[in-house]
Amino acid sequence: MKKTLSVMLIVLLAVSALFANGGSETASSAASDTITIAFIGNTTGDYAQYGVPVRNAVKMYYDQLNANGGINGKQVNLLEYDDKADGVESVNALNLAIDKGATAVIGSVLTGATIALSDATYDINLPQITASATSPKVTVMDPDAKTIEVKTNVFRTCFLDPFQGEKMAEYAAKKCGAKTVAIFYQNGSDYSEAIVQGFESVKDSFGLSVVAKEAFAAGDVDYKAQMTNIAAKNPDVVLMPIYYGEAGLAITALRSLGCKAQIIGGDGFGSVKKYASAQDLEGTVYMSGYASGTPSVAQFEKDYKATYGEEVPNMFAPLAWDAAMVLTEALKAADAAGLKAGTDEFKQKVIDSMKGMNGLEGITGSYTFNETNDPIKSVAIIQLTSGDEVFKEFF
Repeated sequence: MKKTLSVMLIVLLAVSALFANGGSETASSAASDTITIAFIGNTTGDYAQYGVPVRNAVKMYYDQLNANGGINGKQVNLLEYDDKADGVESVNALNLAIDKGATAVIGSVLTGATIALSDATYDINLPQITASATSPKVTVMDPDAKTIEVKTNVFRTCFLDPFQGEKMAEYAAKKCGAKTVAIFYQNGSDYSEAIVQGFESVKDSFGLSVVAKEAFAAGDVDYKAQMTNIAAKNPDVVLMPIYYGEAGLAITALRSLGCKAQIIGGDGFGSVKKYASAQDLEGTVYMSGYASGTPSVAQFEKDYKATYGEEVPNMFAPLAWDAAMVLTEALKAADAAGLKAGTDEFKQKVIDSMKGMNGLEGITGSYTFNETNDPIKSVAIIQLTSGDEVFKEFF
């Protein structure tokens, strides 16, 4: 009897081991059929109008990709985190994503949070791409250093802030015939100050003279004093490298003083039509990475409206689609090389593949990255006409 029980126990243990191994193999197989990435961005709080479209476009991209077979037959597991545009929250989200096996990240959205996130991903060489953060500090440790240290793992699909400033100067001189310029910017904002820096670095070469330079702090809502000073100088152009809400208030205040100067904004002006009257905004132009209604974005715009029940709200949604596309092409290359998602080798292959892209076509332009991982692409000029934001030209 004891012998029989011993035999039965051995058999049971063997069967248990067999099922345990089978379960382990099944779990391993399931894991190998999935590639996990994370979206990190502000989908609530201030400036969620930027973060939500980015999140929507990324989700739509991967929903469509998975429905069509994923990456070489593997499904993409998209994790989502709201960082509330806060750098600490962004890094906390990254740690949570890594714990869940994320092998790459899309995000963040606003510049400050993205700089904090990129510092963290650089430390661990995790592939990262942002659709909207435009400061040089996103991809470079210290832009003012004698020797530039590039965050080799971090890329973007938008153009960077100083580039916008340079294009503003060129546009003011060549398209507006301007000689005098006033600047209204946000003090302490990486985004705003970097655009001003870019503008000032080339203004002399375009024969531009700055006759007024006024600033405001975060949270300020009354700009009458600054606008009074600007209006008194009667500039040809007023440069406003600020976000849409503040831009609406500033333009309203400036026009109330009778100043008719040409206003030029950065890509933060997207959706400014909702924050000032059509009359006050008429003729205002801003730099954008996206031109609504052009053939390359037609299908995206149709799909976005069908999915979310609204028109594409600003350029950050199509730029996010392109960010997902660029990352996915790199993920495909790493997977095709037989590397396992999550390993150091896989991550490095993703980074190398993004760096090596040469004219990959997206919906907002083609992608080739320069020495600091910034895309080389044209700027779309958007003009406020009868209350609408209308594509004017590529410049």
